[in-house]
Amino acid sequence: MTATTAVTYPYLEGSNGVKSYHISGLKALEAAFPDIAMPPRLNIFRARRPSMSIVRISHQGQPSLCLRLAPQRCITSDEKPLPKADEGAPGPNQEQLPHVSEEAASMSKITGGGGPEIEEQGTPVDEVLKRDQGSREKAPKVMKEPMQPASPTGTRSFSTSTRPRQGAMTSFDGSRLQTTGHKFELPALPLAANMHLKYRYAPVVKQVTNLLMRDGKLSVAQRNMAMILNHLRTASPPSVNPERPLLPGSPPASHLPLNPILYLTLAIDSVAPLLRIRAQKGMAGGGVALQMPVPLALRQRRRQAVMWILDSASKKPSRGSGRGGFAQKVAEEVIAIVEGRSGVWDRRGGIHKLAVSARANLNVRRR
Repeated sequence: MTATTAVTYPYLEGSNGVKSYHISGLKALEAAFPDIAMPPRLNIFRARRPSMSIVRISHQGQPSLCLRLAPQRCITSDEKPLPKADEGAPGPNQEQLPHVSEEAASMSKITGGGGPEIEEQGTPVDEVLKRDQGSREKAPKVMKEPMQPASPTGTRSFSTSTRPRQGAMTSFDGSRLQTTGHKFELPALPLAANMHLKYRYAPVVKQVTNLLMRDGKLSVAQRNMAMILNHLRTASPPSVNPERPLLPGSPPASHLPLNPILYLTLAIDSVAPLLRIRAQKGMAGGGVALQMPVPLALRQRRRQAVMWILDSASKKPSRGSGRGGFAQKVAEEVIAIVEGRSGVWDRRGGIHKLAVSARANLNVRRR
């Protein structure tokens, strides 16, 4: 609101008479007292809590003028308290709609009918198909056939949700654990000393993986080993060369791709040398070295064969780019060994011939 104040002042044209004018607000003060510097104007509408203020302006020969601003009334919480929620009532974010099954159960409870069982199981598929003709026509053939109850009376034969476990699936009988649903039986108890997590791979697979590893990158070597076994498993059965037979007692060549670990082990053990040649200095006198044949253990024989295989695979030309190129070349070299086409057979034969010719040096005494 803008207050109006009656102000009297001499007429501007020089008349001696006095006229009265009604001027609104602070403009009346400026017009009545032009010689006095007026204070800054107050915005009484934008102020949050204007307090009572009194402006007194006096002029010689003129009565004092007072402008009073009424304070704004503020309602506090004491005068009008906020509404309180009932004790135990849910909050605004907790009032959620019930589930469809829960709503159907509550409605059936009110009407007196039998609602869906929402405690353990969901809605059976056969009941859904009976209600919906379109779904029954598009259902699989297995669901169209009448379902035979495979459980006692009172429970459902088929449901869309997982039924609770009917009992323990395992039973302990002595030192062996009998289970249902396993393709192979569990190991006997107590476990053997080699049934440790560290020895979970076959000895040949672990040894070849360590020889494939470079710069300590074990994960890369394991990936290459997996590619090698996968290539041996998916490759066509090899044709064995009768001139270079494999170890006696080996399975037929058509069965090797079924067991890639046996495939790899048979190829390595077939070309593994039995001996190695060691140069013994001073045995012939005058600082002349003699070649002495030394027998090798199983792990040493396999290591020498794997090194020959990796050396031959590294010399093969690459067929393309990718991180599986070397693994493919190693797998092809293993297949070539089984078929008798690899040059590793010649290296093994040369070592054996040299060892046979140098076996006479075993009886020579050092001078």
